[in-house]
Amino acid sequence: MLIRNPDDWELPEGDVTPEGIYLRRREILGGMVAAGLLPAPAAAQPAPAPNLKTRQTFVTPGETPTSFDDIAHYNNFYEFGTDKLDPSRNGGGLQTSPWTLKVSGLVKKPQVYDVDQLIRQLPLEERIYRMRCVEAWSMVIPWVGVSLSHIINHVEPLGSARYVAFRTLLDPDQMPGQRGSVLDWPYVEGLRMDEARHPLAMLSVGLYGRTLLPQNGAPVRLVVPWKYGFKSIKSIVEMRFTERQPPTSWNKANPQEYGFYSNVNPDVDHPRWSQGRERRIGEFAKRRTLMFNGYGSAVAPLYAGMDLKRFF
Repeated sequence: MLIRNPDDWELPEGDVTPEGIYLRRREILGGMVAAGLLPAPAAAQPAPAPNLKTRQTFVTPGETPTSFDDIAHYNNFYEFGTDKLDPSRNGGGLQTSPWTLKVSGLVKKPQVYDVDQLIRQLPLEERIYRMRCVEAWSMVIPWVGVSLSHIINHVEPLGSARYVAFRTLLDPDQMPGQRGSVLDWPYVEGLRMDEARHPLAMLSVGLYGRTLLPQNGAPVRLVVPWKYGFKSIKSIVEMRFTERQPPTSWNKANPQEYGFYSNVNPDVDHPRWSQGRERRIGEFAKRRTLMFNGYGSAVAPLYAGMDLKRFF
């Protein structure tokens, strides 16, 4: 008989949050707006109807998910513009179906996945993760997706594969921010193989039980919750397995400010601002930043013996 000891971030079946809790939270926020305690939010962009069948498997203890409206309207996605509202304003024209995800490089079974078909076949899970941006703001997001390791195991990497490189769609007609030179397009990112295989790393295809909106990285994006948000690359078209550490967009643009690892670390400040505190979207007071975004017990062994101020 196989006895499995769950990790401390796994959610027991009896602790699944009822959907009504999410809906009730909207009512409370609406009452606060009506009473003048909160400003009225911008009009919400219509979202696809809930259509992803999932089971809730991971939850960050003691956290209330950020509202769907905030998640859909306060975004970093420079392919659609540099203002936080630009992605929701400019992303509506992105054609996310059909969409293919190419998996190539040092693998035994290279693949070109049809993402619509992949979504129907994947054992989808909902995971509530803290997400921390390098600019000292954060959210708590109920992602829908699958462990990245599920895809990795399917393509069977060669023994020489030490990293996974990711690439975003390059299409300036659909992504007007790519007409500018703020970054060297297309956007690229990468993980070390053990990071990519970690059970907290996931490929997301939705949030709040809905398919992803363009501003949130539709139709498929990476989610790495112990790293700063720019590591969680959006609108992925290719994963490539490599022997050498791949280039990453922000590290290429400014290596003094953005390291390859980019783990959330309150002890390593950005040269232009402190990383010691953060503001949760929807809250007024700042809170202390947690090492590895609060997932240290799970991911710290990945970096045992490393100088995290040098390998930032």
